[in-house]
Amino acid sequence: MTLSLFLAAAAEHAASPGIVEKFGLEPKYIAIQTFSFLVVMAVLYFFGIKPTVAAMEERNAKIASGLKHAEEMQAKLAAAQQESAALVKKAQGEATRIIDDARKTAKDFLDKQTQDAAAKSNDLLAKAQQAIELEHKKMLNEARGEIARLVVTTTERVLAKKLTDADRAAYNDAATRELTSV
Repeated sequence: MTLSLFLAAAAEHAASPGIVEKFGLEPKYIAIQTFSFLVVMAVLYFFGIKPTVAAMEERNAKIASGLKHAEEMQAKLAAAQQESAALVKKAQGEATRIIDDARKTAKDFLDKQTQDAAAKSNDLLAKAQQAIELEHKKMLNEARGEIARLVVTTTERVLAKKLTDADRAAYNDAATRELTSV
């Protein structure tokens, strides 16, 4: 039964007009249209699609190059940041060392100046002490001489006579000896 139905449908289809007759297709027009389509397709391919694909590939290559360059720059930036952080740390260490050296130098200078001032003051004190001692000795010598002169003058008046220069020198020497022993 299916076979008979199938054959009946095939016979009916064969009896009906075909697509070519139904639409009025002619093989020469189909060939011309196919040739025209191929020419338009070739023109579009060579002047439209191929340059567009080449431009897209070039653009993709530029984008890939740009991305690669961006990654390289990002790596260089990270390296530069690390290097700058290391330089800043080194500079801070150097600044700390310089400050410590300056403080040590200032302390050493202050200590040296203090020692120099103490030495100068001790020297001045020693010189002043020597000057006082010299002045004291000079004053004692002057006082001894004056006392000896007074003793001689007093003795001369007591004895009421004039002494010669030799007697006066002898009394002065005796008075000086007695005063130095005091």
